[in-house]
Amino acid sequence: MTKELLKGNVAFAESAVRNGLEAYFGYPITPQSEALEHLSRRMVDEGRVFLQAESEVAAINMVYGAAASGVRVMTSTSGPGFSLMVEGLSYIAGSEIPVVVVNMMRGGPGLGNIQPSQGDYFFMTKTAGHGDFHPIVLAPASVQEIIDMIGLAFELAEKYRTLVIVAGDGSIGQMMESAELPPMQPVRAERPAWAVTGAQGRETNLITSLYLGAKNLERVNLRIQAKLAEIKMHEARWQEYQTEDAELLLVAYGTVGRICTSVVREARKLGIKAGLLRPQTLWPFPEQRIAELAAQVRDILVVEMSAGQMLEDVERAAQGGSTHLGKVPVRFFGKMGGVIPMVDEILEVLQ
Repeated sequence: MTKELLKGNVAFAESAVRNGLEAYFGYPITPQSEALEHLSRRMVDEGRVFLQAESEVAAINMVYGAAASGVRVMTSTSGPGFSLMVEGLSYIAGSEIPVVVVNMMRGGPGLGNIQPSQGDYFFMTKTAGHGDFHPIVLAPASVQEIIDMIGLAFELAEKYRTLVIVAGDGSIGQMMESAELPPMQPVRAERPAWAVTGAQGRETNLITSLYLGAKNLERVNLRIQAKLAEIKMHEARWQEYQTEDAELLLVAYGTVGRICTSVVREARKLGIKAGLLRPQTLWPFPEQRIAELAAQVRDILVVEMSAGQMLEDVERAAQGGSTHLGKVPVRFFGKMGGVIPMVDEILEVLQ
């Protein structure tokens, strides 16, 4: 494989094609519209399905139908479009079928703007729809990582028959970096045994999220909760940078996590023993590792492009959600509305 100069949106779209994507349904919304443009050519060239739906509501329901038939399928969007998809996402979760969604976050609430943001954290990690469920949420910090995470997203979605969200932001979608694409994989020739493919010669498969009767629905929920417990046990991912002797811990993800790597380097030049933990899964959250590091450091600083959404998960992991328990203090620095925090700003707060 050779490295190419790739824009983030084009990179994740091409990665999906090379990872055997069979169908894409979506609707254009900045800052991820280049993905649709790329897929409108590549999917057709490969003899696969590309359809620009009339809305995000239509797109996610097309995804639902294709996934139920065992097709490797995905969509991509940004915050306002993700809002329109949540009913369909909840149906997908209740039906326990594998779907991948890329959400390139932008400033909000409302239509907001097209600048990068991390304000969708609650929206994605705290169920992404009504009912008791969590999607797996992956958080890339570079073009290479979003390429790699697309393949991982399909793998996890199909392993657990669940919804997987790749949570980027406008910066990752728009930046251009040198990166390697995976080799082309063939489209799968067979469908999974649970798929709705016609019942000739076998028992009928039923895929639904409608379970009349409280006891029936409770059984489904208990099965989903058992699956989520398994995911939580095995699938938390993160990266650490100079945490071995750290006395001050930064916690940040995505673009901000990348910025905080530079903060740690600059802090070390000043004699400050800083380290970074960058969650690569926002759900399941790497709470056990944060708890371990909280016992080592004297201070934790959470940095986000939001008002402090991941902050709550860090507090819970580090000290039970309270800054008054005599444990390590958890501080916060954030920017909103598409403003990106700079290295010198974070460094000033850290000291």
